[in-house]
Amino acid sequence: MSVRLDKIVTRGGDLGVTSLGDGARIRKDDPLIEAIGCVDELNAVLGLVRLHCANREELARIQNILFDMGAILCIPDRQDEQGQLQAAVLWLEGLVEQIREPQAPLKSFVLPGGSEGATWAHMARVVARRAERRLVALDLARLAPAVVFLNRLSDYFFVLARHMNDDGRSDILWNRQKA
Repeated sequence: MSVRLDKIVTRGGDLGVTSLGDGARIRKDDPLIEAIGCVDELNAVLGLVRLHCANREELARIQNILFDMGAILCIPDRQDEQGQLQAAVLWLEGLVEQIREPQAPLKSFVLPGGSEGATWAHMARVVARRAERRLVALDLARLAPAVVFLNRLSDYFFVLARHMNDDGRSDILWNRQKA
C-alpha cells in the first residue's frame, strides 16, 4: 500500500472532529479516538525504548503491529485480517519466555526504574495497560485480538525492563513502608 500525504495542515479538526479511515467524521473526545490515541502514544514511547535497546528489530516489528492496530481501530468494520494480531500474540509470548528465562524468579514487586532503558520500558508497560483499558471500554468483540495483544505486550515490556536492568540484578524492589 502506498501512502502519500501532500498536505499536513488541513484545518479539518479545528472544530473538534476528525476523520476515521472510512471517511466518517467523529468527535475528538469519542472513546474510539481516545483508544486510537493511546495506541499512538504507546508507539511513540516505544520509539524511546528503542534508543536504549539492542532488540531494535523486535521493537520495530512491534511498532508496525501497533500501527496496523491503529488501522484496525480507525475503520469501524475492519477486522483483524487473517489473524495477524493473533499470530503476533504467539510471537510475543515466545519473546517473553525467551527474555524471562535467564532472569531469577521474583521474590518482590519491582518498582519502575533502574537503568534509563528499563525506566522507558516500564513507561511503555503502563501506557500499554492504559491502551488495553481503553479498548476494553469500547466493548467491541472485533477488538478482542487487539486487547490480548496489548495484554501480552505489557508482559513483554515488564520482562524487557528486567532484562535492561541486568536481567533483574539491578531492579529496584518494592520495600513495604510501615506507617
